[in-house]
Amino acid sequence: MAQFAQVIVDVPTLQTNRPYDYAIPTIWQAQLQAGMRVVVPFGNGARQVQGFVVGLTTTQPNYAGEVKTIAQVLDLRPVLNPELLALAQWLAQWTFAFQISCLQTMLPSVLKASYSKKVRLTGAVTPATQAIFQDKTELDFADLSPETVKQLLKLQQQQLVEVVYEVHDRAKVKTLKAIQPLLSAAAYRQAATQVPANAKRQQALLTYLQAHAATTAPLPVAQITKATQLTLANMHTGVAKGWLQLVDLETYRDPYAELASAPRTQPLTLTAEQAQAVAQITAASRQQKEQVFLVEGVTGSGKTEIYLQAIQAALKMDRTALMLVPEIGLTPQMVARVRGRFGERVAVLHSGLSNGERYDEWRRIERGEAQVVVGARSAVFAPLTNLGLIIMDEEHESSYKQDEMPRYHARDVALWRAKYHHCPVVLGSATPSLESRARAQKGVYKLLRLKERANHQPLPPVTVVDMKNELKKTKEDNFSDLLMQALRKRVQQHEQSVLMLNRRGFSSFVMCRDCGFVLKCPNCDISLTLHMDTHSMKCHYCGHEEAIPKVCTNCQSRKIRYYGTGTQKVESELHTLLPAARILRMDVDTTRRKGAHAKILRQFGQHQADILLGTQMIAKGLDFPDVTLVGVLNADTALGLPDFRASERTFQLLTQVSGRAGRAAKAGEVIVQTYNPEHYAIRLARHHDYEGFYQREMTLRHQGGYPPYYYTILVTASHEEENEAAKKIFQLMNQVKPALSPQAVLLGPTPRAIARVNKRYYYQMVIKYKHEPELEKVLTQIMQENQARHGIQISIDREPLSFI
Repeated sequence: MAQFAQVIVDVPTLQTNRPYDYAIPTIWQAQLQAGMRVVVPFGNGARQVQGFVVGLTTTQPNYAGEVKTIAQVLDLRPVLNPELLALAQWLAQWTFAFQISCLQTMLPSVLKASYSKKVRLTGAVTPATQAIFQDKTELDFADLSPETVKQLLKLQQQQLVEVVYEVHDRAKVKTLKAIQPLLSAAAYRQAATQVPANAKRQQALLTYLQAHAATTAPLPVAQITKATQLTLANMHTGVAKGWLQLVDLETYRDPYAELASAPRTQPLTLTAEQAQAVAQITAASRQQKEQVFLVEGVTGSGKTEIYLQAIQAALKMDRTALMLVPEIGLTPQMVARVRGRFGERVAVLHSGLSNGERYDEWRRIERGEAQVVVGARSAVFAPLTNLGLIIMDEEHESSYKQDEMPRYHARDVALWRAKYHHCPVVLGSATPSLESRARAQKGVYKLLRLKERANHQPLPPVTVVDMKNELKKTKEDNFSDLLMQALRKRVQQHEQSVLMLNRRGFSSFVMCRDCGFVLKCPNCDISLTLHMDTHSMKCHYCGHEEAIPKVCTNCQSRKIRYYGTGTQKVESELHTLLPAARILRMDVDTTRRKGAHAKILRQFGQHQADILLGTQMIAKGLDFPDVTLVGVLNADTALGLPDFRASERTFQLLTQVSGRAGRAAKAGEVIVQTYNPEHYAIRLARHHDYEGFYQREMTLRHQGGYPPYYYTILVTASHEEENEAAKKIFQLMNQVKPALSPQAVLLGPTPRAIARVNKRYYYQMVIKYKHEPELEKVLTQIMQENQARHGIQISIDREPLSFI
């Protein structure tokens, strides 16, 4: 019987990947299991923290002092299974993170502890303690004034009070009131004879109880009220008379309850290309092969149907399936499709759910009540067992990469889980990342190509408009004549259009025309963006917000002008130019509220709008049969960024958004406005030529020594003082250099492209390498030695998707 537990503790100021040994109290020795959460004392004081049990042993720890004892067990069963515990250990090593961060990332936020600090009386009551505590025995530290804290410090020195830390479990189960019949049908008939005939409600209740006397499961009060008009007060009467018992019945919050009544869909007839893909994926699932398939299919080629039929095959083998989508915006449509095929066997996990909904969906998965999971990045940690298939739709998307510790890529985690479960991984995209496509070319991944749309319709023709020429004809810089005519035509024909501008807000910046002053964020090295809906200037990096200036703060001039454009400004112009058009805007500002993504897409799908205007979130995965026009207002947004992936992102975005047009019987048209019509990314996107782009971009990557020819690691140091950040990054460079071979390339250190964000200065260096056996050891040492000490913050990012 285990007597000691190895616990990873949650101590933000001093994290470690080494578990601490704790004695298990006798009453829990047979019950405690790895994967449970516990509360343990930590440090010299009485501080209590949450921890995760990662191992059990009967061996006495090799420790000279007294082994502390577990104070509290928070779970009746493990919240993390053996697979996820092993995954956390690997993830911490792979992402240069701490295990506690990895363990917490895998759980819904309600299963993360909240802490409170209390001051408690320990000694005799004195006039001084009486004045502070009155008739209480403990006080909440957060409610105390600085003067009171000062007095308490003196009392603590006299050992009259102590500070204690309490750990609270925020997980709350949703319940509803239900009744449990207590008597037999005969007993209810007998009771009815003793109740006055004019007591109609009691008679009705007895009649209902008599009919359901044989029912063993509790009956929800809401269900009874709906059937009989009886109220909860009538139920309380039944309790008083001993007829029934009121109980709390656990229930789930269903974020997609409206889909429950939707008709189930049937598998579609596959094309030859689709059938071949499904057959190969299913064979790998049946043979329990850890094979990775890259499905490179043109937009509209029916990748979703391949996913659904592959999932169906896995379920027939009594295995589970995980399907990842990149954005919350895509989730409603994908959930509707998967739920339409598999019903209540589907659970959903993404950040758009409330904490309670996410907790309930997680519990359904953990209890084995859901066998298919659809979700965004963090759903890759769903506690599914016996996985038979993992699907990653739009695998090229940057939103699959987490930009906080642990800085994981969902693809890496999916591949680890597939190896653990011996199951295939399907990566799908019309424009795969160069890294994935290169692995397919080398034979590491199996390439499955879909060259035609499922409905055999041609890909829409793409017209590129040179905006340099347009500006010679008109002052209007948002809409070319061609795009405006096409929009008018679609509105008249009652067809729908999608317009993409990858910049939210009204204008990019505000400038004084007299002195050239640009209003900047006080916390970041970036100009503020004008937002007309809130009548404010906002920073898109730190969230700072202030009023729109009427007078220049530099020269007091009133010649304030708005420059650049954003989705709000375009929406305003469209209302003027096309007054008859109904317009929906979809960007971060209009989708802040819960359910906003689904609502906008539902309205557009029901033809309540003629034009859907949005940022890149509208470019992927959306499927509306009446969309016959796609317009890209400025294709150059990403091209000017100092990032080697700028061309790849531009090509992917243009190809993806072009694919929203002409997906059904009606022919589609795409109009791309640009100031760089000869750029190869735009020229090749015009012809939907992914293979041509891949060859051209790979040549450039090889010449520059960038991924996929090199691995990269980004090391960043930040501090509120610029010279401290700079000093630290040079110190880290000197620590890393001796571990590198001559073949490695070290770029920097340099200030980050936006050097100051949220009052902190950032300096970085990039390590490019092919094989460096000593590098990981040095970087792990750097991570452990630099835990936000002296205001310095260090981050180490393996294979970053952005260097800006």
